[in-house]
Amino acid sequence: MDLGLVGKKALVTGGVRGVGRGIVRRLAEAGVEVMTCYRQESDFVASLERELKEIGGNHHVMRADLADPAQVDGLFEEVRTRFGRLDLVVNNAAAISHVPAAELAYDEWRRVLDTNLTGAFLVIQRALDLLCDGGSVVSIGSASVDVGIPLRAHYTATKAGLIGLNRSLAREIGGRGIRFNVLALGMIETEAWDAMPPERAAEMRQRYIGKTALGRLGTPDDVAGAVLWLASDLSRYVTGATIHVDGAIA
Repeated sequence: MDLGLVGKKALVTGGVRGVGRGIVRRLAEAGVEVMTCYRQESDFVASLERELKEIGGNHHVMRADLADPAQVDGLFEEVRTRFGRLDLVVNNAAAISHVPAAELAYDEWRRVLDTNLTGAFLVIQRALDLLCDGGSVVSIGSASVDVGIPLRAHYTATKAGLIGLNRSLAREIGGRGIRFNVLALGMIETEAWDAMPPERAAEMRQRYIGKTALGRLGTPDDVAGAVLWLASDLSRYVTGATIHVDGAIA
């Protein structure tokens, strides 16, 4: 099915691994020109660049730490130079750690908030004069907002904040036809699972599979499908929404 995305221009933050990488690949395969960024050097950067070259099109991968406003500005200088406009922004970059609330250091609280919430706001703010009327902004949230998860108070707070930010921006900027939506993800299986001890990964996989209505974990491709829909005119009357991509996890 042709979604009419060929030639559109997108920025996907945190796109060299995991969910972000899946989104970048699917957008590129749909004919979208994609800019993405990463915080730390790794083998994932070079491998994504190779994959995008094989897919073909005008794509670019660059380093930018979204917790640093100056680096966000640098990212958008590159977007402006290379693309001149944006049709889609995907706020995917995120930091996470697992710390008891009583032991959560202020610096760690700030690191996670600066990346996940303030960083997303800065990206949206800088993108507003580049976004075409009728464009789409998608922020990657978490189903954990509905239930809360121990040791992740700081992370969950940022994902809850994205929902409020999303709803306010949908109301404020809706006159331009720009849509703002959040995808609340469940348990998505990425390469991060490969870093776990095999027994631990198998135990977690079975536990979360048992919690989902569909009887399986999500994949980056599942998330990317929702992004493609929100990038297309098929979702032209959907804004201010939080859409669960979680397999009905309970």
